[in-house]
Amino acid sequence: MSVDIETLFDAFRQLVGRSSMPPQEFGVLFGQTMRALVKFDYIVVFAYRGNERPIDLYSTFDSAEHVIFVSIYQAGPYLLDPFYHTARAPNPGVWRMRELAPDRFFSSEYYRTYYVQTGLAEEIGFFVPVERDITVVLSLMRRGETGPFPAQEFSLLRRAEPLVATLVRQYCSGIGHLFDAAVAKRGRGRSRVKLNVADTVWRDLNLTDREAAIIELVLQGHSSESIGLRLNIATGTVKVHRRNVYRKLGISSQTQLLSIYLKKLSEH
Repeated sequence: MSVDIETLFDAFRQLVGRSSMPPQEFGVLFGQTMRALVKFDYIVVFAYRGNERPIDLYSTFDSAEHVIFVSIYQAGPYLLDPFYHTARAPNPGVWRMRELAPDRFFSSEYYRTYYVQTGLAEEIGFFVPVERDITVVLSLMRRGETGPFPAQEFSLLRRAEPLVATLVRQYCSGIGHLFDAAVAKRGRGRSRVKLNVADTVWRDLNLTDREAAIIELVLQGHSSESIGLRLNIATGTVKVHRRNVYRKLGISSQTQLLSIYLKKLSEH
């Protein structure tokens, strides 16, 4: 795909001289800029703050797609999303999903139960920290029939990343109030969630801290070997903890584990 210089310059013209703009308007101009560079099917812009539910700032989904990509995602699956964990790190830059995903992500129950519903061939995200604990992630998505981003287009996006980061920091900073409003709306009565929602689920299920850490990594798509390396324990020890958790919860599969996890999340 050749660069559409006219469209690119038109987007820059609308950005020049603007000291601020609503997230929706910035999303439109970001999309216009990206479409001048590469081919994609969807855009979604999420803001992440700590362990709180992400805020959707902009997207191009229709109503049915919005339910899958945004509403269901915000209800709990985001906690298992590689993009969420990269945003929390934070790890600035532009990344392909497959670069961030755990070693068993594409065979995990989370992937089979939730992610396949998106029908995506690939997702690429610009990760931009904008405040002390807030990261904005601008995702470009391609459906299965469109196929993954070619190497040449991904290289072009990487070259555009410094400009994208500068624009995001200029136009998407000062959004902490959106999280505060969301927390207040849910009746939390506080401006921060002190306890990770997932931690609350594990506490309700009477799992130990070690069991909770292992099972959460299992659900994210890590193999026993990967979990052992991350937690500095033997692979055999990981497997023993997994068997103990399954026995404690009265289950025998990752499908049942994910079902329990999502059910408990919906109660918080």
